[in-house]
Amino acid sequence: MRACAAGFVVHVTARNRLPLDYSVRSLRVADFLVDGLRKGGADRERVAGTLLGLGAYVGEVLVRRAGAVWVDLDPDQRTYFGQAVGVRMPDGRVWNPLGKVLNRFTTGEAEESLHRFYLTMPGRARRAAA
Repeated sequence: MRACAAGFVVHVTARNRLPLDYSVRSLRVADFLVDGLRKGGADRERVAGTLLGLGAYVGEVLVRRAGAVWVDLDPDQRTYFGQAVGVRMPDGRVWNPLGKVLNRFTTGEAEESLHRFYLTMPGRARRAAA
């Protein structure tokens, strides 16, 4: 997933000067990107690769800033989250950043904010938020 996130950043920033620097603040940019896809009327299948890249990016922010690690989900977790991978926080909790991006895209609700997801997430390591 780390390579997926890096490829997404290279692709998205090639023509735009978006501040996707794996900081907590950059999750606001991720919210903006998801909202733009949604407001542009894109259907989920057409933007599936972009949503996957955004989910990988959000997960990588959790890895770099909150002490998470990427994990392959077990069969029960795969069924519950609808994804094959997630992140495990320092306290052992497993989260689904890919699904969080899909929820933001599907609903567009402020409660699904990727930035808020990070800020309210229990179990993260106490690191300086950039």
